[in-house]
Amino acid sequence: MTPPGRRPRHESLVRYGLRADCGAATDLPADVEAALSCAAQAEAPGSNAALTLQAMLDNIRLARANRRPLCQDTGALLFWVEAPPGVSPTAFRQAAEAAIADATAEGLLRQNCVDTLSGRNTGNNLGAGSPTIHWEECPGETVTLSLILKGGGSENVGAQHSLPDARLDADRNLDGVRRCVLDAVVEAQGRGCAPGILGVCIGGDRASGYAESKRLLLRPLGLRSPQSELAALETRLLNEANQLGIGPMGVGGNTTLLDVHVGCLNRLPASYFVSISYMCWACRRHALEAAPDGRLLRWR
Repeated sequence: MTPPGRRPRHESLVRYGLRADCGAATDLPADVEAALSCAAQAEAPGSNAALTLQAMLDNIRLARANRRPLCQDTGALLFWVEAPPGVSPTAFRQAAEAAIADATAEGLLRQNCVDTLSGRNTGNNLGAGSPTIHWEECPGETVTLSLILKGGGSENVGAQHSLPDARLDADRNLDGVRRCVLDAVVEAQGRGCAPGILGVCIGGDRASGYAESKRLLLRPLGLRSPQSELAALETRLLNEANQLGIGPMGVGGNTTLLDVHVGCLNRLPASYFVSISYMCWACRRHALEAAPDGRLLRWR
């Protein structure tokens, strides 16, 4: 327990913020690498799909061994923080921005932040809206920090539908959601750097739905929704998407998606949004937990 009168320390988040940036840029979580390896084995030997997936696996090993980014596009930085009372969001943002600037100067993050009107690159990945930090105050004493680096190619093929949708013959039900998701996959083809991972939020408004669809990308591959009807939808979507023949990078094959994660938010009676975030095969996500005294409890 934190001694009375002492505010919980969170220097570990400052100290390991740069490590989180670097780790996410140069390494993939074990579940993502394992899924890519299984996908490679499921393709016909010598096929374009098998060769493409093997190139991805080779790239993962080289990036890890040489501590170099997995992809030249190191993406937008998206943070989710769960912190107890007494941890300052302002202090965290300042620490995160310093870590990001350091990682950019070191070449571990590409200069990826551009002023929308002038086109001028800020040179340090900092600016209006960058980084994105989702902050939630939670009971307890540990601080949990999750980070995703989301590249532009996958971001560009995300989609949002307002149901009913006459073009897709999609009503306000789970079959309508299914039609929206499969349409997004077909429209993306290989442009999202398949095989992708989908975060799908049903409900909410246009802003909260997209935010939740990205948060769903933090879920480990293979972990199904606790809601049985959503878990069944996830499995069906994964199977049907992988029967489309789009394949890795759009070259054809059996693996178009690695997984689908579906969640729900409450909505207005007049609205029924389906928000879809597409994550590329280089699903660069990491997380850490820190104790009040600054000790790192877990790194994943």
